[in-house]
Amino acid sequence: MVKRIYAIFGASGFGREVMPLARAMVESEAFELVFVDDNPPSSQLNGHQVIKYDAFLDLESREKFVAVAIADAGLRQKITNRCVADGLKIWSLNAVNTVVLDQVEIGEGSILCPFVTLTSNITIGKSFHANIYSYVAHDCTIGDYVTFGPSVKCNGNIVIENHAYIGTGAILKQGKPGKPLIIGEGAVVGMGAVVTKDVPAGVVVVGNPAKPLSRS
Repeated sequence: MVKRIYAIFGASGFGREVMPLARAMVESEAFELVFVDDNPPSSQLNGHQVIKYDAFLDLESREKFVAVAIADAGLRQKITNRCVADGLKIWSLNAVNTVVLDQVEIGEGSILCPFVTLTSNITIGKSFHANIYSYVAHDCTIGDYVTFGPSVKCNGNIVIENHAYIGTGAILKQGKPGKPLIIGEGAVVGMGAVVTKDVPAGVVVVGNPAKPLSRS
């Protein structure tokens, strides 16, 4: 029996991007490493078996770990809850060149991609995804199931609430002590947006300076 089985849940682009991070984290162990996908695009990808979730549950192992590499925050939460209910352990992935400095707290299930930097006095919730070259500066609070695209610049004194999505290259202006910039729950910041004011919950903002997306 294999001591541990590790899985990346999601065999699409992001899952394939983070698989090398997973390999690097477990290469010193006796392990099996697979993709899990409810709609497998292939039986093999990037040198790893792709299996359905029920088949993964049937594999014999003392412990099973899952990193949920699904960009959609709502779906990521549903899958995470499903895995926990089935007795699986939620796995966090960190690139070897991720920089985490002082007094940083981060919840389980995070995926920190190459060249991500978290500086100091930061609190981050569950299942945070930070794509390549993103950073979080000092005195920020980030909720559960928040997603950063590549090269997000989250400056100091910012609060990002649950399920927010920050698009590629977005810049969030630094807030002030006692008056942070707030990105509301479920808000979406478009790629390349420069956010200088609070973003209400559920609102999509785009542009420089960022403004609510007009609906035609």
